[in-house]
Amino acid sequence: MLENYKIDNILFLDIETVPQYSTHDQLPLHLAALWEKKAGQLSRIEKFNTVESQQPDDIYERAGIYAEFGKIVCISTGIFRNNSLWIKSFFGDDEKKLLVGFIDILNKHKEKNINFLCAHNGKEFDYPYLIRRMLINGLVVPAILDLSGKKPWEVNHLDTMELWKFGDYKNYTSLELLAAVFNIPTPKDDIKGSDVARVYWQEHDLERIVAYCQKDVITIASLMLRFKGIDNNFSTNFVGK
Repeated sequence: MLENYKIDNILFLDIETVPQYSTHDQLPLHLAALWEKKAGQLSRIEKFNTVESQQPDDIYERAGIYAEFGKIVCISTGIFRNNSLWIKSFFGDDEKKLLVGFIDILNKHKEKNINFLCAHNGKEFDYPYLIRRMLINGLVVPAILDLSGKKPWEVNHLDTMELWKFGDYKNYTSLELLAAVFNIPTPKDDIKGSDVARVYWQEHDLERIVAYCQKDVITIASLMLRFKGIDNNFSTNFVGK
């Protein structure tokens, strides 16, 4: 399985996102009106008891899931070199600044010998979210991330969740569950994705979010090794976080 993918040619990544504003009340009027429409759609899709029972502010903490209403506060990356996974994170309140740092790595993908990107549920979430936020911030999407004009077989985006499906599209398999079944240490031993908005806006504990994001990258890399039948006994090094 995956014999055509060399582990040293893959950049593993994960992102953490939060709502753009701390509370629904902080939204500018035009965005508040648009979030109200979005919240109404979510209420109907998810079949709440009544649409009225879930007000827009009740579910605003979920706004970070949507690139139009959220922002990225951390991008963690990992590259294997000599049986070590080198982790580097870009994080902070200034989304554009962290995106520029990440873009710099992607623009140097050839000299860094990076041929593929890999994330868990990346095709559904991480990759499109990154592209959308880059465009919103007025940045040029790097070639390795850009899908424009590419045929399906020219897109070098790997997704550990998609790989695990083996053509079965009936359900979602979380990173936490795959870590458990492959006996890989859980990345959710402190916080989970649903906690990130609270930790950011109420505690402003970016270090905690970065640590969580890095654990996800380590788990994704470990999964890929297991998928390839390689011993995942590797060391981890952190490059200035």
